[in-house]
Amino acid sequence: MTDPAAPSVVRVDVPEGVTHRDVAANGARFHIAEVGDGPLVLLLHGFPQFWWTWRHQLTALADAGFRAVAMDLRGVGGSDRTPRGYDPAGLALDITGVIRSLGEPDAALVGHDLGGYLAWTAAAMRPKLVRRLAVFSMPHPRRWRSAMLRDARQSAASSYIWGFQRPWIPERQLVADDAALVGRLIREWSGPRLPDDDAVDTYRRAMCIPSTAHCSIEPYRWLVRSLARPDGIQFNRRMKRPVRVPTLHLHGSLDPVVRTRSAAGSGEYVEAPYRWRLFDGLGHFPHEEDPVAFSAELINWLKDPEPDR
Repeated sequence: MTDPAAPSVVRVDVPEGVTHRDVAANGARFHIAEVGDGPLVLLLHGFPQFWWTWRHQLTALADAGFRAVAMDLRGVGGSDRTPRGYDPAGLALDITGVIRSLGEPDAALVGHDLGGYLAWTAAAMRPKLVRRLAVFSMPHPRRWRSAMLRDARQSAASSYIWGFQRPWIPERQLVADDAALVGRLIREWSGPRLPDDDAVDTYRRAMCIPSTAHCSIEPYRWLVRSLARPDGIQFNRRMKRPVRVPTLHLHGSLDPVVRTRSAAGSGEYVEAPYRWRLFDGLGHFPHEEDPVAFSAELINWLKDPEPDR
């Protein structure tokens, strides 16, 4: 369950108007930060971050007329740390459950990294609850699987995921020296526009909340260990179901973790308008490296009544 010390770390200072609360969904409690009124836009963070990664987009979306909600995924930030439930199908049901708990008929999902993987999954599994889909720094799950198994360069770029398969050692490494590894990963995965020290320190403190390191790693353990298991093969087959909502796919040209070649081509799984955008000079965190340009691209697409194919 959520550590009692978490709120002081997770509910960090935010722009005026952003509020925090917990919502129940899929058998757990999830911390959310929300602001604005209008159509729901649900923001899903990646590794090694939490809701705070969306601090710039929350206010930009609210100013543009949306209800912007950033949630902490299961096991991270202010959300419950449960012993199970870290497979992508289960995590996607967390997301769609939060949409229902917010009293909304649907949402535009915006996902980065692992959050992007889960956004792809939710759009395929629960299409009636997903109005639009925006994913960045993450290919479609079937493209991800293929790249990890068949592309030696992508496998090398994602070497940290292979390292996560060891028991307990990765957890210790993540929290050692006040989560110094988290700071190193964020800086190494960014492009030339590096995050400031305060931002890095915030992510380091959040990783040090008890059980966060273990829960952050568990989804990646499932992704690799299930590759040859029946549950993983079944999930891969389920992801053949096409995405039938307008999709925006963004990628940083300098992303060292997910190769552009791996991400490109995900449109073959989308039977709806699909827009691919490559951000020159940005790395794995385009929403933080250039928040103004990223927010403008996202909002223009969300407001476009007829997004191009």
